[in-house]
Amino acid sequence: MSQETVFNNATVVLENGVLLNGAVVVRDGLIAEVSEGPSRVGEDFGGDYLIPGLVELHTDHLESHYSPRPGVRWNKTAAIQAHDAQVAASGITTVFDCLRMGSDEDGGFEKGEMREMADAIQAAERDNRLRAEHLLHLRCEVASDNVMDHFADFEQDPHVRLVSMMDHSPGQRQFQTMEQYTLYYKTKRGLTDEQFARFVASRLALSERYAARHRDELAKICAARGITVASHDDATLEHVEEAKGHGVKLAEFPTSLEAADASHKAGMSVLMGAPNVVRGGSHSGNIAAADLAERGVLDVLSSDYIPFSLLYAPFMLADRFEGIHLPQALSMVTATPARTVGLDDRGRIAPGLRADLVRVRRDHGVPVVRSVWRQGQRVV
Repeated sequence: MSQETVFNNATVVLENGVLLNGAVVVRDGLIAEVSEGPSRVGEDFGGDYLIPGLVELHTDHLESHYSPRPGVRWNKTAAIQAHDAQVAASGITTVFDCLRMGSDEDGGFEKGEMREMADAIQAAERDNRLRAEHLLHLRCEVASDNVMDHFADFEQDPHVRLVSMMDHSPGQRQFQTMEQYTLYYKTKRGLTDEQFARFVASRLALSERYAARHRDELAKICAARGITVASHDDATLEHVEEAKGHGVKLAEFPTSLEAADASHKAGMSVLMGAPNVVRGGSHSGNIAAADLAERGVLDVLSSDYIPFSLLYAPFMLADRFEGIHLPQALSMVTATPARTVGLDDRGRIAPGLRADLVRVRRDHGVPVVRSVWRQGQRVV
């Protein structure tokens, strides 16, 4: 028997415009009809926004639940459920959970640990514990000697839809200056000058030995499996050229204007952090996401470490910049990220697409999520 839900008297945000006093009919988990004008049936939104469910490509939020303190490991299923609840309540209906591959400066996780986490996510989905749909984003530290060993645990996993290649070695990309690197790794850890010098020398040697080789290997594997590839913290035109050669579709957190401009011009989706927008700048002193938005080269936002920022930031951009309207700003967290990773069945309010929808009230200031539907089923 067909199941139908009607929403009316809503401010419906489409990809290229807004329907005032709009109505949307959901049937069997899909959007069946979109129209303008009053409807006598269904749930009266009272003018609240109806927007597509948000698509989150890069979040480290699960890790903060699983390892809330150094050396502490939480029950995986409990951590996943806590993460999922906060994600869904922020209007996110599709989330790519970041899992770290390879040891980096923070130590990373043991071989097999992230495979166990992925298994726990998939088990939680089978048990109907989760509100959002969870896919996998493997964050590969290419300068690590064991990154390919960790990556091998996911060779047959169809949930892997995004792989990012990153190198957090000193003097490049995120840490273009030793001042930034020294603050992050020497000062915060209380290393002596001698300890820090050894640490830097070790990281540089590993990068020189492994980074280029691992980038090439990962790019070939992803191309063969149809996995979207992301670059990370590109700082120079040389980095962008390297990314183009590896078939990169998503440029995550470029650290210079020239890299962001060149990535966008090359057809990559440029991703920046939504917390960067909300805070008014980067926490690590790199370029501001709002500056890229004003230049017209910001394509995708990521909540990174604060799930609710993914909803809040688009409204802030639309408020701040005359040339950025709400549909354009919201497409940075809905239609564009979905298209970038080949999910063409969601991210827009249009007939035939998944009924991943969010009811939002915003009179002024911080928006409020009132309800969330995933494939037509209310989850919040």
